Amino acid sequence: MNRVVIGIAGAALAASTQLLLGQVSSEARVKNYIVVFHDDEADAAGHAASHGRAYGLAISHVYSSAMKGYAAAIPDARLDDIRRDPSVAFLSEDRPVHAAAQTLPTGVNRIDADLSSHFASNSWSFAVAVIDTGSGPHADLNIAGGKNCSTGGSFSDGNGHGTHVAGTIGAINNTTGVVGVAPGIPIYSVRVLDNRGNGSYSSIACGVDWVTANAAALNIKVANLSLEGAGADDGNCGNSNADALHRSICGSVAAGVTYVVAAGNDGRDLATIVPAAYDEVLAVTAVADYDGQPGGGAAATCRAGTDDSAAADFSNFAGPADEGHTVAAPGVCILSTWKGGGYSTISGTSMASPHVAGAAALCIANGLCSGTPATIINQLRADASVQPFGYGFSGDPTTPMPGRYYGYLVYTGGY
Repeated sequence: MNRVVIGIAGAALAASTQLLLGQVSSEARVKNYIVVFHDDEADAAGHAASHGRAYGLAISHVYSSAMKGYAAAIPDARLDDIRRDPSVAFLSEDRPVHAAAQTLPTGVNRIDADLSSHFASNSWSFAVAVIDTGSGPHADLNIAGGKNCSTGGSFSDGNGHGTHVAGTIGAINNTTGVVGVAPGIPIYSVRVLDNRGNGSYSSIACGVDWVTANAAALNIKVANLSLEGAGADDGNCGNSNADALHRSICGSVAAGVTYVVAAGNDGRDLATIVPAAYDEVLAVTAVADYDGQPGGGAAATCRAGTDDSAAADFSNFAGPADEGHTVAAPGVCILSTWKGGGYSTISGTSMASPHVAGAAALCIANGLCSGTPATIINQLRADASVQPFGYGFSGDPTTPMPGRYYGYLVYTGGY
C-alpha cells in the first residue's frame, strides 16, 4: 500500500510541475551562452556592447584574443535575433566545470596519515621498493627506476596490483587523483610477478637481491611485499629448512632494509604463509573501514562480509609465535592508482601492507624510527598500541577474537 501511495504522489507532483513550466513565458527563460563572432570581427567589445543594448543583455565577459565574442545570459526569445547577425559564427551554451579534486582514500584517512608533517612535502631523502607486478608508469607516482626479475624487459606494471600498492604508499599530493601515506616518495618498481600476478621464489629472491645490492646507493629504506606463498619460519633464516627466499630476506634486512609484507588472504594462521611467517619482517593483517573514521557503523562500499571497523573476514592472522611481528591496517575497498594511468578499488592484505610501508617511511623521515629494521618494526608496533580513544577495531588486542591475533591498527598521527 505504501508503494502505491508514493507512486501516486510522485505522478501528481510531476503533472503539477509540467503545468507550472507551461505557464512560464518564453521571454522569461534565460540561459548562459558564449556568442562567438567570426575571426575577422574588428571590434569585439563594441559589437558585444551593441548586442547588450539591443537585446537587454548583461555581458559578463568579452573575448578579443584567443577568439572574438562575449558571454552573457540570453533570453530564449533573443537567440534567433543574435544568430541572424552576420558577424556571429555560432552560439555555445555555457557549461559548468569543477576542480579535478584529489581524493583522500579511506585507508590513508583512517590511520591519520593526513595529519603527518610530510603529508604535503613530496620531498624525500630516501626511497621505498615495491616488489610486486611492477609499478606504473602513472602520473600520480614518483617511479625512480626499477628491475624486472619476472618477464624480462620493462619493470612497468603488467597487472595493476603493484601500481595499486605503490599508490597507497606514495601517491603524490598534487590536487588530482589520490594521495598516499607518504606522498611523492621515490618508488623503485621491482617486478617479480607476471601479468597474471604469478611468480616464484627465485623471481622474488632476484628482486630482494636487487634491492639489497642497490639499497645503499639508491637509499632504499623500506620494501613492500604484497604477495604470499607456502612455507614456514625455521627460526634460522632458512638455513635449517633450506629456504632460499628466507635467507635472501634475512640478508637484505641485515643490509638495513625494513620489510613490510601482506599476511595473506586465506582466513587462517599466517604461520604457514611466507614471507609473512618470517620473524624478520612486519606482517600486516587487514581491517575493513568504509568511511575513514573510527567507531564502526558505516555501510560497506565495495564488498560484503565484514562490518565497518572490524578485522576483514578474509585476512590471515597470527598465532602466538608470530604476534611479535604483526600489525593491522585498512585493506578493504581501498582506492588507489592502477595501471594505464587510472584508479581502482580492491581489497586484500596486499592493500593493507602498503599502508604500513608508508607509515614506516613517515616514521623514518621524522626521526622517530631509526636503527635496525627490527628496531623500526618494534617502534611501529609500539606506536600502534598507544592509540587515541576509540581508534581501534573489533578484533584488535583490546577486543580480541579467541585464537586470532590481528595486531593493533597502525597509527601515523604522531608522525
